[in-house]
Amino acid sequence: MNPIDKLTEHFKEFPGIGERQAKRFVYFLLHKNPIYVKELGDKIQDLKNTIHQCPSCFLFFQSKQDQLCDVCDSPKTDKSSLLIVEKDADYENIKRSKNYNGMYFILGGLVPIVTKDTPNYVRTKELLRNIENQSKHNGLNEVIIALSLNPQGEHTDMYLRELLIPLQNTYNFNIVSLGRGLSTGTELEYSDSETIKNALRNRS
Repeated sequence: MNPIDKLTEHFKEFPGIGERQAKRFVYFLLHKNPIYVKELGDKIQDLKNTIHQCPSCFLFFQSKQDQLCDVCDSPKTDKSSLLIVEKDADYENIKRSKNYNGMYFILGGLVPIVTKDTPNYVRTKELLRNIENQSKHNGLNEVIIALSLNPQGEHTDMYLRELLIPLQNTYNFNIVSLGRGLSTGTELEYSDSETIKNALRNRS
């Protein structure tokens, strides 16, 4: 396989990128000057060296290894509420809306509707550990499941509710989901601030 095809294969791993777009990226780089290509490579390397995940909520942010993110570490964060989202982009959209001031947890994906290997798709063990820790030390009283309203998101919602029942019985917190401020089929990442506000207000 030649270098063009090799790099094309890498770009095809990006979300939503097919063969044709991936090859366009390769030819775009071939037409750029060497300084641009080197700077791009350096920035990608810097990304891996300087961006880490919060050990509590698994948000990517600029930090040292094992350092808590600003939300988890801030005394201004409402520690009685935990909002579960699929990915960092969902977190950023909710944070930008300024309608929620509690804790977050990045689930890392959605549970496929037909699978027996769920832990490989989402951070279930880490979520249980986080909720138990927040319940013991911060008086957690509400867990909000904030996932996209599509079949896989709704399946994941039901899966998480069943998973959390033992902890709910032990620590007596509420489990709620985003309300119908979101239209069916809506991706949380692309929802506007008013939609998020209504969805949070109508959670149940």
